[in-house]
Amino acid sequence: MATDAMVLARWVEVHRLAVAGQQPAIARALSDRVCRVWLRTSRFAAVEAMATATLTLGPDADALYKRGWARSSTGRPRPALEDLQQALTMYQQAGDRGNEGATLTGIGNVYNRLGDRQRALDQYHQALPIRREVGDRAGEAATLNNIGLVHDGLGDRQRALDHYHQALPITRDVGDRAGEATTLNNIGLVYDRLGDRQ
Repeated sequence: MATDAMVLARWVEVHRLAVAGQQPAIARALSDRVCRVWLRTSRFAAVEAMATATLTLGPDADALYKRGWARSSTGRPRPALEDLQQALTMYQQAGDRGNEGATLTGIGNVYNRLGDRQRALDQYHQALPIRREVGDRAGEAATLNNIGLVHDGLGDRQRALDHYHQALPITRDVGDRAGEATTLNNIGLVYDRLGDRQ
């Protein structure tokens, strides 16, 4: 019986062969599957390498998005922004609202890490109605959390709490236990900063 690791290893090899054989459809499909797994397990260098190999076959919004995420996570915000901006343009041209919202959130995350909180908020505020429009409740909660983080960083604790309290029931509704824990932790940190230890 094949294990998940064995299946993943097979996908990686088929991806390599698809790139070598100039088969973009196969390479893109496998890159998307493998990179989603690797992003969840913080294999950012591997994601960047696979996405870059996939991009040798031509532009691909999903590969650009995942490479941007990997680059941002490994401390390279400028190349991450370039990738994410290209992905955003491609998603917008394709009318892919769900990925447009996710990419706007990703761009906001990069700006927040760079300390450009206003640009981060601008991106998040563009993403939020799209996430709601497409019914991406988990993405909506994540974006609300991100907005809360920015407001907390700006010292606007009440606005931070307002956004966290909007995110919390959504994380519970969608069964996102990790998101719920993150939101509760964020709320606790704000109350701690306010001196409300209880």
